[in-house]
This record gives sequence, structure tokens and C-alpha cells, in this order.
Amino acid sequence: MALALPLILGGCATVGHGQSSDSADGSAYDPLESYNRAIFKFNDQFDRFVLKPAAQGYSYVLPQPVRNSVTRFFNNLLEPTVIVNDLLQGKLERTASDTGRFVVNTTVGVVGLFDPARRLGLRPHEADFGMTLGVWGAPPGPYIVWPILGPSDLRDSFGLIADYYTYPVNYLNSGTARWSLRVLDAVNTRANLLGTSSVLEQAAGPNMYSFVREAYFQQRLNLIYNGNPPQPKFPGDESPDDSEPPGSGAAPSAPAAGPGTPSH
Repeated sequence: MALALPLILGGCATVGHGQSSDSADGSAYDPLESYNRAIFKFNDQFDRFVLKPAAQGYSYVLPQPVRNSVTRFFNNLLEPTVIVNDLLQGKLERTASDTGRFVVNTTVGVVGLFDPARRLGLRPHEADFGMTLGVWGAPPGPYIVWPILGPSDLRDSFGLIADYYTYPVNYLNSGTARWSLRVLDAVNTRANLLGTSSVLEQAAGPNMYSFVREAYFQQRLNLIYNGNPPQPKFPGDESPDDSEPPGSGAAPSAPAAGPGTPSH
């Protein structure tokens, strides 16, 4: 289950009942639930018996300052993906900022082991091709839980294919080096989250699967709309005085913002 933590924790603070995804009715679309629950259980067991013990050993051997440098190194490797998707989303100011951040941290910051760009006011951002498709108006589609990778949806799964080509590790000639870096990234990420599993378990209660699914959709929606997603409307939310009666001849109001028109 903790395989989902990096994607989920950003949505936990705002997830609520019935307002978790950018589908039309505000609910998660999960037609593959039986399959997803089986993979969710497999991922939970993989974390419990493989990933978490490896992270605990890694955390015991390496002091926190070293782990922080490893985290910054891998965050820096994600910057090309962020830059490309900033540009595709039309966020030119962010494109310039993140490009400057990548250049500074790769050079002065010694391939990202340090973060001098932050001291220059160049703050990190998140962007990937799944988010870009959401900005362009593509719906999330059905919820999907992938082995090892964890929660996703159809839109974000297609996004992973595009993001593969902007991740520098994938261009290493040595397969051993590629897989070693991927494993190190996974173990380091899990080590950074060793203290958060109990928090998520307390928040989720007995229905962990549903909570993770809802939190995933909420977190992705918040990213697409820059932290200000449109609020879903439910029957009874509007009083009769809030809308014109049918046939009144009043000019129609402007349509509410949808997934293709996020705020910037």
C-alpha cells in the first residue's frame, strides 16, 4: 500500500466523500474494481515484505543528510519532464523557472545533489504528461492499479508512456545502471515515507482501497487545477432563487470551467 504514498499524501488533506475525481458526477470510475483490488493487495504485500524492509535497512545504513542528497538527485532527474510539460501546458513562466532550476542544480548543485536553485528563488513544481492531458481536456477514464507502480487511471497511464522519453535514466546504455538507479529511487522514496504509513492507515480506516482511490483522484485534480479545482455540484446545492426558471428567456451563463480549462 505504501507504494501509493508519494501520489496519495498530497490529496489526503482535501479528499472528501463524493468529491474525489474529475469525472462528471464527482465520483471515481472504477469498472475494474475486482482486478484493482487484487493488484492493490499484491502491492501491499510487496511493500510489507520487500520494499519496506529494504527501505528500513537503507535508512539504517545511510544518514539523513546523505538520503536528502539522493532525494535531490532524483528530483533533479525529473526536471526535464517537468520542463517539457510546463511548455505543453502553456506555462511559459514556469518553463523558464524550471529550466533555470535544472541548469543551476545540475551544474552548481553537482548533478542535483544540492539545491542552490531554491536559494535563488527557483522553487520546484510538478508536471507530467498525464497532467498535460488533463489540462488539454482529456477525462481521467477508469481507475487502474498497476503492479508495483500503484494507483493510476487511463489518462495517466498513457502519460507514463510519454514521460518515459523525458526521463534521463532511460537513455543510459547500461541496463544494469538503469535498473540500479530505479531500484535506488524506489527504496530511497520509501525510506522517506517510513513515518507516514500509520498516518494514512488512521485516516483511511477499514476501507484503505477506497480511500487511496479517492485520494488519488483528488490529488491529480488539484495538480491539474493548480490547487484550485472546481467544486462539484450535487442535487439540492442550488436553491430555486439561484437559477432562472425554464423558459424565462434569460441569457445563458458562461459554462463552468472543466478539465480542459484549468486556472493558471
